[in-house]
Amino acid sequence: MTIYGLWVINKAGGLVYQKNFPASSKPDGLAALNSNEYLILAGTLHGIHAITSRLSPTGASSGAEVIEGESFKMHIRLTPTGVKFVLLTSIAETSADIMLGKVYEAYADSAMKNPFHTPEMPIRSEGFDLRINSLFATS
Repeated sequence: MTIYGLWVINKAGGLVYQKNFPASSKPDGLAALNSNEYLILAGTLHGIHAITSRLSPTGASSGAEVIEGESFKMHIRLTPTGVKFVLLTSIAETSADIMLGKVYEAYADSAMKNPFHTPEMPIRSEGFDLRINSLFATS
């Protein structure tokens, strides 16, 4: 199981949290980007997700759930409040949905229950960071 990174995108398309996992243990990891490139990618993904939610031939859709490239997958979980959790993984990853559920639980417990956190703003919670680090250290 190889996980390259985690993004949290607010309902307006802004990147509020981004974490890369150590490339030293993942020689096939994705290229490092600067902060501006991550912001651009998050906004672009937000737009693509909005478009895919309207393309469903059966009517109502929550948008793309998995976008697959040649060397990675983007697993997307949309919450009822419009926040998107994006997990960047290897092609062979099979437990991304379970991991995204645990990330969402950590977000709800550590960020949203924090009286000092403002929704839609960058997540600056040590508790959230610790939960994410421990969650992906065991995976």
